[in-house]
Amino acid sequence: MASYDFSRDILFEILSRAELKTMKKCRVLSKECNDLTYESSFMRLHSARTSTMVGYLLQSSRVPTQYLVSIADSVKPTAYSPYVTYFLHHRFRVVAAANEGLVLCSLSKFGGDSFYVYKPTCNEGGEVLPPPNPRFWRTKISMLVLRSNPLRFKIVRLSDSKDDAVDLDSKYSDEEDNFNVLSNEKSWHCEIFDSKSWEWKQSDDLKLTCHYSFMNTQEVSVCGGLHWLMFNDQQDKYTILSFDGDKEEWTMTSLPDSLGRKTHQDDQIAHVSCEGKLGLINHSYETKMLDVWILNHEKIWVKKHTINLKSFNEKVLPSPFLSFSFYSADTLFMMDLGCKYSVWVYYYNFKTGELKEIYAGKFIESAYFIQTDSEPVQLKPEHHIY
Repeated sequence: MASYDFSRDILFEILSRAELKTMKKCRVLSKECNDLTYESSFMRLHSARTSTMVGYLLQSSRVPTQYLVSIADSVKPTAYSPYVTYFLHHRFRVVAAANEGLVLCSLSKFGGDSFYVYKPTCNEGGEVLPPPNPRFWRTKISMLVLRSNPLRFKIVRLSDSKDDAVDLDSKYSDEEDNFNVLSNEKSWHCEIFDSKSWEWKQSDDLKLTCHYSFMNTQEVSVCGGLHWLMFNDQQDKYTILSFDGDKEEWTMTSLPDSLGRKTHQDDQIAHVSCEGKLGLINHSYETKMLDVWILNHEKIWVKKHTINLKSFNEKVLPSPFLSFSFYSADTLFMMDLGCKYSVWVYYYNFKTGELKEIYAGKFIESAYFIQTDSEPVQLKPEHHIY
């Protein structure tokens, strides 16, 4: 079969017209295809040509209202903002979301056993999940999509063992609790929901020393796994806790030596998804410099960008408590989660220097990146549909 050497412009035209699932599959064809599909210019055109919704699902902590903020042309303008469209309207709260557009909802922010999952862009009802262990008071809950055809997703629910309800029949005895205290060990109960079996199962406890604590950042779903940023106060350094979605195994990944320890109190470390890889952002509030690191296929951290934010005025960077994410390979998403009133989000293209400010509302507590189409999905396997 003859080989064809397509120019970048031809690839751009072909892929920007492909449906979302096809476009994502083409990323594995070559590095050029992969890099091209993560550019902001490509993402905006692809969104417009295929009616793909891409942006950040924001949620207010005061009223359970969620809406999407985006710079993509496919988002329909509203009186509220030319870049905002209301996304969900119900009494449930979003507790987790996958990049592919699946949303996990609950009646309450903490605890509870009423969950359902659905794809809001389909305008269809979701599926109610069977309840997990009611004795556990969840601390972390996350979702990742393993495959899209057929759809398979998993939900990971971590519960701090110190919050166990009093239960005389519990297998976690007083002797075990005393051992954990004496050994400096802390256990997290781990429950996993698998859409293939449509049930929860209790996995082995995640055991860490009491010196580890979760940072107040969202988990990152990338490379078939979930990743959390943690800090060890005894060693005074950061690390990343990862859960492999297929193997259901836990691993720890050290940060680069220059980022592993705290330096200035206002310096900020954030883990992100960058071009389909796990990345890190090191933001110095004092110098306004931002370094971007990528974990390559050899599991080695490589510095990819150094971005100068000194041109930003104080309105844009009001505090060191910014939430960072990559909207695309060349565009940073930033939001001040420490601000209660008049929250703004910022899309900054560090290659062109273009900055877009969008008013996001009040009391914003979370921001989930999603890129999804309106194609219906079968959430529950056929043998579980009654």
